[in-house]
Amino acid sequence: MGKIRVLDDATINKIAAGEVIERPSSVVKELIENSIDAGASDIRIEVTKAGKKQIRVIDNGCGMSKEDAAVSFLKHATSKIKNIDDIENVRTMGFRGEALSSISAVARVEIITKTKEELSGTKAVVHGGKLMGVTEAGAADGTIVAVEELFYNTPARKKYLKSDSTELAHIIDVVTGNALGHNNVSFTLLHNGNEILRSPSSQLLDTMLHIYGQEVARAMLPVYFESGIAKITGFVSKPTLTRGSLDLQSFYINDRNINSRAISFALRDGYGTLLPKGRFPVAVLKIYVDTGEVDVNVHPTKNQVRLSHEREICDTVAQAVKIALSQKTLIPDVNLHKQSLLYENAPDSPMVRETGTGFKVSMKDTERRLMRTERAGKDDRKSKLPMPEVKVLGQVDSLYIIAETKDGLMIIDQHAAHERVFYEQVRDSGRSDSQELIVPVNLELEPKEKVLMKECIPHLEDFGFRISEFGPDAFAVTAVPNVLGRLEDPELIHDIITDILSEGKVKDETGIFERVTKSIACRGALKAGADCSSSQLESLVEQLFRTENPYTCPHGRPTMVSFNRQELDKLFRRS
Repeated sequence: MGKIRVLDDATINKIAAGEVIERPSSVVKELIENSIDAGASDIRIEVTKAGKKQIRVIDNGCGMSKEDAAVSFLKHATSKIKNIDDIENVRTMGFRGEALSSISAVARVEIITKTKEELSGTKAVVHGGKLMGVTEAGAADGTIVAVEELFYNTPARKKYLKSDSTELAHIIDVVTGNALGHNNVSFTLLHNGNEILRSPSSQLLDTMLHIYGQEVARAMLPVYFESGIAKITGFVSKPTLTRGSLDLQSFYINDRNINSRAISFALRDGYGTLLPKGRFPVAVLKIYVDTGEVDVNVHPTKNQVRLSHEREICDTVAQAVKIALSQKTLIPDVNLHKQSLLYENAPDSPMVRETGTGFKVSMKDTERRLMRTERAGKDDRKSKLPMPEVKVLGQVDSLYIIAETKDGLMIIDQHAAHERVFYEQVRDSGRSDSQELIVPVNLELEPKEKVLMKECIPHLEDFGFRISEFGPDAFAVTAVPNVLGRLEDPELIHDIITDILSEGKVKDETGIFERVTKSIACRGALKAGADCSSSQLESLVEQLFRTENPYTCPHGRPTMVSFNRQELDKLFRRS
């Protein structure tokens, strides 16, 4: 007897169901998508014990006739497509005809449904994939699907369900994703009879307010951009609002909620140097492309898609985000809480050094670093942003610049500010000519750094460095880019090179260029503790506001914060 056998239908159906129904949230997802496709404007989701005991989804959609209800549980039964050509132009959330079939294969399912044209509704009951009966029933227009005892006939899969809180969290994610993606539909989620989430039909920003709260909604910036290949709409957060994970990023292709690392990277690219490493913006982005450009049939759960021109679409996303950010002032406000008003035991604070008489004479190194960027700034007369009314008052602890604005008080980090100025000047200079060093700088590298150095040398030389091997474990730097000015400091050159090597393997030429510019800017900028004259401070502030992104350093750290008059009044208990 042969070893290969054909499985029976019951086993086949349970295996297929496992591809679509992984946990209670999978059921909720499939049923919500069916409700949206049915034209529902109001969807109510009721779950008991995180969906392990019961899931009910109630909608006011078009409903089903008795005939349709009886066959809706059959595998690959669908109203969404008629032939193979329709798969190339799918516009509905569901189309495989697997939802009800897969759910009913591993649960006890009851449907009560009614169309507007019929006087009475239909009740259909299916247990473990077997149709138990179809009867007439009183019902409101729309559909109610009740799913009970999920995985009752597949105990091995039921055993691997997580705690109620974990499973409920997954359900909330599904409802939230659909509410943001279909903000013209009202969603309500109840757990054990208690309302967890309510999102009425509204504009997208109002939906975000209901789901994420006021803090997030207030920090959002609108996105709208069209290119020849895609239209991008939605909202992204100001750089001051970030999270440590991607949880608050939602992406939609033709209104379908998807997971896409490529689009997430494109979103990050749009922020450029406005975000620190390891922080992620909040975003809801809706991408519309021709249906022929997207394949939605690559995964049973339909949360992954394949794009014909993914690179071009991602470039469009990055450009859309960059434009949205460039149109708004991104200076973070300081919110003073009541606790910060208690100064009885506060330590002495450093005083502001005035910019009049008695100002400490600046060091030669400070003058050299500032003159380099000041000369470059004078060559670029085209201001990228309107210069705000800023009156420099002085310097605190040789680190922070204190300035008065028409709205209140501004504090500027002089190192971060100079780093931003220097970064953009180096970046805009492009590839640079070299200047020979009077004395070559020898670099002794660790084995890993040595391997990376050999890989980096062609990119570094294209940028203006001249580097050659000098013995078994050392390299000699004989020339540096002109943008560094008259640089002869061996330690600084060593720091720049090791900075570049510390990030590991070079992926592309753009990546090495970004590393070099950031490192040069950071190492060449004013350090904490550098004293400046009043004219130098004013010049630095003026140069800062001529940059493309004056609000953060190249690593995403803020260059400035502002206190408005109301916050200052709170500080002194005037309000």
